[in-house]
Amino acid sequence: MFSHGHLDTPTGPDSGDAGGQFLTKADGSKVITLAANARDQVRDGQFRWRGMRYAGRSKDANKIVVYSNQRGGRSWDVMSLNLDTNERELLTPKHPGEVEQWLVDQEGIPRVAVVTTEKDEELPPEERLMRVMIRDSLEAPWRELAKFTRGSGERWQPVDFAENNRDLIVSFNGKRDTSALYRFDTTKGEMGELIAAHPRYDLGETAEGMQATLLKVRNKVVGLSFDDETVQTVYFDDRLARRQHMLEKAFPGKEVWAQDTDTDLVLVSVQSDRSPPVFYLYDEARKTMREFLRASETLDERHLVAMRPFLLKTRDGLEIPSYYFLPASYKPGQKLPVVVHIHGGPFARADTWGTSGFGVREAQLLASRGYAVVLPNFRITPGFGKKIYRAGFGEYGRKMSEDHEDAATWAVRQGFGDPKRICISGASYGGAAALWATIKSADVFACAVAGLAPSDPRVQNTSVQTDYVYSKGAVAHWKRVLGVKGDDWSVADEVAPARHADRSRIPIFMYSGMDDYRVPIEQTRLMADALKKAGKPPEVVMIKMGEAHGFGKLDNRVELYTEMLKFLARHIGVGPTPGTGEGVAAAEPVANPSAK
Repeated sequence: MFSHGHLDTPTGPDSGDAGGQFLTKADGSKVITLAANARDQVRDGQFRWRGMRYAGRSKDANKIVVYSNQRGGRSWDVMSLNLDTNERELLTPKHPGEVEQWLVDQEGIPRVAVVTTEKDEELPPEERLMRVMIRDSLEAPWRELAKFTRGSGERWQPVDFAENNRDLIVSFNGKRDTSALYRFDTTKGEMGELIAAHPRYDLGETAEGMQATLLKVRNKVVGLSFDDETVQTVYFDDRLARRQHMLEKAFPGKEVWAQDTDTDLVLVSVQSDRSPPVFYLYDEARKTMREFLRASETLDERHLVAMRPFLLKTRDGLEIPSYYFLPASYKPGQKLPVVVHIHGGPFARADTWGTSGFGVREAQLLASRGYAVVLPNFRITPGFGKKIYRAGFGEYGRKMSEDHEDAATWAVRQGFGDPKRICISGASYGGAAALWATIKSADVFACAVAGLAPSDPRVQNTSVQTDYVYSKGAVAHWKRVLGVKGDDWSVADEVAPARHADRSRIPIFMYSGMDDYRVPIEQTRLMADALKKAGKPPEVVMIKMGEAHGFGKLDNRVELYTEMLKFLARHIGVGPTPGTGEGVAAAEPVANPSAK
């Protein structure tokens, strides 16, 4: 099953020819269209997205089970899909309520449903009522297994069926800080033994979804893979554990992921922080392996530097897992210009170990030009337990921004950061943080790069130009993040960069897409106009036609980073680049063909 896209297409209206979902055999033959691309899903001027997600195997060898919204409506369905004929059989003609999650058992039968109500959509996520429904067979009646609000301490989330195909594997915090995986006895309705947990990282569900991937063979869970500082993969099955150990030994320091097939061949993916994925076919019977596919033919370890984990210790005592990058030519004792890149969201764990992620790509490019780069996570980032996540609510522009300052201070204390040559950058929330840093943190940062940046939270969450304002639940969640009570936006106005532009004290580089639907172009114009009125116009404002929430066209990305490098060179200088040992001005940035 695959989708498709165009690497050199703007992210705005012209991106509509991409997307879709298709099925093909391993040799590329017999392509079946499961869902049309975005442009073909427009009817009468309205976009009605229809898609599918893989759910599991069917008892029939030529069928799989998929989640689908083909019928429309609020709830998705579960369908059986014939791989030979594309025929579909609806397995959930009747729903036990407004279903937000289905779970199929080891035979591909939908037997668990997490139910909410339409009214709850107006509430912040943590206040919504959840009911977990279960049935014993496809024909059996539904019964309620549990009921709680999403923010309740008793709340748990079903993840999969246990090996007996009766009990559940669930995500649960209980009295723990981090979410863990437990067994739930469906007969007694009781929480059972702990299956897997980590003292610092969530292994279960967070605000961003599941943090661990359950590894399955023929619908049965046999292990799990999760992101901590790097990536860990563990198997409960002894044979598979031995195979994983053998593969990891063959590729030291890299993430190795194996997917079994119906033959002796195993699809193996190998990647790291310095190498994009390479796929191999491993013949388990003959113990031979051959390369099958490379994600990138041009990018390899020669071009990239290590993604180094560290713990960001905030001034009020939090310890937040984060990353930093040093140029390949760095020598201990050198004082480097530093870029602190703030991730978007803000409630997203945007950059994990590897070569993907907007922050990682920007960090690798800047490191190749002699800059040290810090990618801090900060309070409200999910994946690191309840304490860190909840500490961010009501701290937008306050303690969250202090965490960004602490990341800069950390680089200086480590010895590689020059305290007078630190710039802050980011996009979306990261762009907003960069704008606010020009006001709150001008004694820490020498310049700011702000992309796709909301500059006025009140306008962002009330303007009809913003795509999510029609969702009462989404706006309610943002109010909680901002600390807004009722209709009193004053607490958000206090940290709105556009409302305090006269206090901005460092150079600003801004970039936006004209067709951005998430952070409308009015947000860039509000800040630019306010700065001009204050007699402090932004040094660079780059607005690209046809682009939305991010730049997709290669020429636009090259121009963005070319101008950004010039901006950084003007304000924090340049660092040593490979083969020089001394600062040299960067020329054209190398375009990453895998960037999107």
